[in-house]
Amino acid sequence: MVLHHSPGPAFVVIAFVMSERLVQLRTSRGRAAPAAAPGAPRVYVETHGCQMNVADSDLLVGILAGAGYARVERAEDADVVVVNTCAVREKAETKVIARAHELAALGRKRGQILSIVGCMAEHLKEGLADAAPVDVIAGPDSYRRLPELLATARTRKDARDRDAGPVVDVHLDKAETYEGLSGAEGGDGVSGFVTIQRGCDKFCTFCVVPFTRGRERGTPPREVLRQVRDLAEHGYREVVLLGQTVNSYAWEDVGFAELLRAVARVDGIERVRFTSPYPVDFTDDVVAAIAEEPKICAYVHLPLQSGSDEVLARMRRGYDVAGYLAIVERLRRAIPDIALSTDILSGFSGETEADHAMTLDLMRTIRFDSAFMFAYSERDLTFAAKKLPDDVAPAVKKRRLAEIIALQEAISAAVFAAQVGKRERVLVHQPSKRDPSQMMGRTDGFKTVILPSGVGAPGELVDVRITRATMATLFGEPA
Repeated sequence: MVLHHSPGPAFVVIAFVMSERLVQLRTSRGRAAPAAAPGAPRVYVETHGCQMNVADSDLLVGILAGAGYARVERAEDADVVVVNTCAVREKAETKVIARAHELAALGRKRGQILSIVGCMAEHLKEGLADAAPVDVIAGPDSYRRLPELLATARTRKDARDRDAGPVVDVHLDKAETYEGLSGAEGGDGVSGFVTIQRGCDKFCTFCVVPFTRGRERGTPPREVLRQVRDLAEHGYREVVLLGQTVNSYAWEDVGFAELLRAVARVDGIERVRFTSPYPVDFTDDVVAAIAEEPKICAYVHLPLQSGSDEVLARMRRGYDVAGYLAIVERLRRAIPDIALSTDILSGFSGETEADHAMTLDLMRTIRFDSAFMFAYSERDLTFAAKKLPDDVAPAVKKRRLAEIIALQEAISAAVFAAQVGKRERVLVHQPSKRDPSQMMGRTDGFKTVILPSGVGAPGELVDVRITRATMATLFGEPA
């Protein structure tokens, strides 16, 4: 499985400073799926987007394995290619369309089936077929039916029924939470995802997610715990709870804080993370759970978007700068060593130079460990696209974004440099990409650490002393 990672409500391989480039590439090690029968159809899964998409791809790997598919690591070896997509920015969709043409050309002679699924499929629906040579279009609530959709597409292709068009299923289901399924077969074997909430009810004026993933609905606590235990039984050491606004989770009388504590007490799981919380719903009991439960990581990704109250109001974020600062203060008072990351959106409708300066000032005040930073990209269906002018010139957006990135790079460099000499417990994940003889792991505060050859194996917790740092990476040796 290949991952093109971009920001959003959740994250796996986080780029501590990201610019306009929405997409990053990573090859996932994955866990071995059940042995497929000889001659089984081969499937390649490629993921573009946030951690929700990564979790969905892990889910898809399990669904397709259960339907008799054998997973392969290269598109050219596959009978079926599934591209799981993001619709947060227009640039992301443009890249997926270009990639779809590339994949179609690669597999045309062998009659390969190309399926585009996820948020972009939901956003563009049948119109996607006009932009890309696709055989199956499936929204984020249609994954259970994907084997059936692929079989129908295969029948059409074998019959050379070119007039039939793609097989389309983009029905949004208010009840679908994929209960009873698991992503354990698709992950990296160390850090696994459990989606506790799907959809979103916030309707920020710039965001298309409520239209591509539907309304908010939670997964029953018993089902969340079943999936966490399943990951633990497969050898996973860390679990990441996912939701578009994960801390607004509620199921009957169970809130997010109670669920966090229950997950942290599952045997075999050593670390618990969650993303992305919504500032308005960050309650005292959640702060207390992070502070009191040793397995819940001292790290929070807390989206800011802007340092201007006027811009936040136009975004309909539901909080102002003072309210956001109060949350940061509560977190740092309860967990003094907590690491914070954020999202910043530059150049939104009506943003002035004064608004931009307020964002820079707030970044200096809070000093985030890391940030996802982007220029505003208008998305149809949203309130902003319909009612608010996209009136900040592209050149101005680019310049403001560059200033935000430069400031965050300087802050991140200082934050990471301050770690040198400190002792950290690191969860080892995988060999380093630059030097496979070294290992890569992460601290409790979600900072990447490169370890010398022979120090730790995937899934091990090792104590290290930090010897040097860049603005995005720490380097350690055995403590």
